[in-house]
Amino acid sequence: MIEVELVGAELSRASAVNGGQSAAGLPSAAALPSLQEIRRLCALAAGSAGVRDGHLAIELVDELRMTELNGRYRSSQKPTDVLSFPIDGAEPVGGARELGDVVICLAHTADLREAIVHGVLHLVGMDHETDEGQMLSLQQELLATESA
Repeated sequence: MIEVELVGAELSRASAVNGGQSAAGLPSAAALPSLQEIRRLCALAAGSAGVRDGHLAIELVDELRMTELNGRYRSSQKPTDVLSFPIDGAEPVGGARELGDVVICLAHTADLREAIVHGVLHLVGMDHETDEGQMLSLQQELLATESA
């Protein structure tokens, strides 16, 4: 089973008071998929690489935090939609894996479901910057399967 820890959802819950956006500029909690759907998307993406047991965290952050992370780890001084921080890497390990963290900036994410799948595919070793389109093709296939 893929265990998912969701961090930062409280940022979007505050948005109901501010007309649909939180003080951090995030969409309302109503726009977020349920935790059950988030878990299903993570399991689907990890399962596509044969990973059935493990743990990962998804953190929802504001633009300031994403800019900080993107600067520190990718030398880009602007926010991006999603960053992934794998822990166990792509090599098989015995037992459950510590997959890593997916950090998503909702203010720069048009489709949270797509960002989740994208981030988890990176955690299991895929990279659209070095492959020949396989990761993004699989991503679209998985999202189509999930929405069917």
